[in-house]
Amino acid sequence: MICSMESDWNIFQTSTYDSSKAMIELHNVDCIEYLAACDDNAFELAIVDPPYGINYDGATATTGKHGGRKAHAWKGWDKERPSAEYWEHLRRVSKNLIVWGANYFVPHLTPSMGWVFWDKGQRGLSMSDGELAYTSFNRRLEAITINRVELLKDGTIHPTQKPVKLYEWLLMNYAKEGDKILDTHLGSGSIAIACHNLGFKLVGCELDKDYFEAAKKRLQQHQSQLRIPMQ
Repeated sequence: MICSMESDWNIFQTSTYDSSKAMIELHNVDCIEYLAACDDNAFELAIVDPPYGINYDGATATTGKHGGRKAHAWKGWDKERPSAEYWEHLRRVSKNLIVWGANYFVPHLTPSMGWVFWDKGQRGLSMSDGELAYTSFNRRLEAITINRVELLKDGTIHPTQKPVKLYEWLLMNYAKEGDKILDTHLGSGSIAIACHNLGFKLVGCELDKDYFEAAKKRLQQHQSQLRIPMQ
C-alpha cells in the first residue's frame, strides 16, 4: 500500500476513463499528515505550488487593461512558508519535483538547471509578468507563454490559480505515461482537470475545506461537460 488513509479524512475519488487508466484522488487533509503515511518514492512526479510566505492569499476585485480579477477572501494561509519537515517528506515520497515559486524555497532544493519560466503574456501586472518553477530534471531551462487571460476562461476560484493549459504543458513535457502525480496544495484544482484530460493518476491534498469543495465541484462539472453527447 502506497499511503495509509485515516477513515475520518474527507476523500473524493473519481475514476476518469477507466480505473486502470486514470484516477483522481482528492484529500481534504494536512499534506504533511498525508506525506508521513506514504512510502518512499510513492509518486513519480510531484507538481506543487506551496504558500510563498508573502501574505498574498486573497484579492480585491479589479478591472482594467489586463482583464481584471475576481475578489477572493483573505484567509491567512500565505503567512508562512512550508516547514523543513514538508520538504523532507516531499523529497522522500516523490522521485521528481516541480515546484512553483521556487525562488522562495531555494535553501530546500538541490541545484538544478532545469527550471521553467511561465510568461503570463502581459506586461505591467501588479504582482509579476511571469513565474518561476524549479524542476529536479537535469535539462535546459524552458519558457512557456500562456496568457493570463486563460484564467478568465477557466473561471477563478483561488487567488493564485494557474491555468489548466499550464499544467497540461508540464505533464506533456515532464511526465511519462503511467506516472502517478502528487499535488500537496491543490488550491483551485487546475492540475486535477489537466490530469483528467491527459489520463494521469493524481493524488491532491488541500487543507482548506472551502477550496477543497470548490476544486471538487470544478472537476465534477468538467467531467460532466465531457460526458455531454455531441449534437
